[in-house]
Amino acid sequence: MNSKSANSKGLHPDNAHRHGYDFSALVVSYPPLKSFVRPNPHGNLSIDFALPAAVKALNAALLKHHYGIDGWDIPKGFLCPPIPGRVDYLHYLQDLLAHTPGAADLPLLDIGTGANGIYALLSASRFGCNVVATDIAKASLANVDKVLGHNPALKAKVTLRHQANPKRIFAGVVAENERFAACVCNPPFHASAAEAASGTGKKLEGLAKSRGKAVPTPKSASKPGALNFGGQDAELWCDGGERSFLFRMIDESAARPQLCLWFSSLVSKGDNVRPCKRRLEKLGAAEVKVIEMHQGMKITRVLAWRF
Repeated sequence: MNSKSANSKGLHPDNAHRHGYDFSALVVSYPPLKSFVRPNPHGNLSIDFALPAAVKALNAALLKHHYGIDGWDIPKGFLCPPIPGRVDYLHYLQDLLAHTPGAADLPLLDIGTGANGIYALLSASRFGCNVVATDIAKASLANVDKVLGHNPALKAKVTLRHQANPKRIFAGVVAENERFAACVCNPPFHASAAEAASGTGKKLEGLAKSRGKAVPTPKSASKPGALNFGGQDAELWCDGGERSFLFRMIDESAARPQLCLWFSSLVSKGDNVRPCKRRLEKLGAAEVKVIEMHQGMKITRVLAWRF
């Protein structure tokens, strides 16, 4: 097995957000953001990232200003993704596909698109890809379809599919003769609702301390509306957490090795990389890549493999 690691300090060179947010321009593109923008303690324009409505408005502004996506919204309590990090994943994936024969002629597969549909929307708008986006929650797919209704050009590129079996990744949602350039995925991070609630508390505490504010008391995981990035149960946790999900994904990919030219997923917990690489080696993966992505102090990884 050929295993390589590519390191990056800061966002991808082609990432539109690598120099931060131009709030003045964003407000022009998306006026509802204006009510949340104010100087931070350093005198720079910003928003309160602990405020869910502010984060959602920022996302809508970024998608409108940089990617021409109209009408983006999510129901209260659903996962609100950080746009710079999500598009970073897609930039690195496109770098990989640019050197993969035949990839340009195939669509992408978005596993667990969520109510935000972010990978499907960005792939279609920024990179012109055709995308098949799946999810186990019909409510999530309905919301993505609503957003696509505001963007006819993207709607023509994105196909939505319901995964009826929450224990399956690929099985039951793709046809036997289908083939994709790559799959993208942001696995559930936590192993239980309690763990998700604890993680949220720590995140809110960090945000509060960074702004010199009192630490808020988060709601339970069953009431995620108070979280700055939100998240429903299926978006935040699954039995066994991220590692269990990745193992299932790896096992199913080995059963359908020709499904994707590259299989890929985000890996948030660094401790999960080595076990996944060992499992891929055991299952006969021909090549594995680990791409580190840096956004501020946060490091995430893309695990990509092929057979």
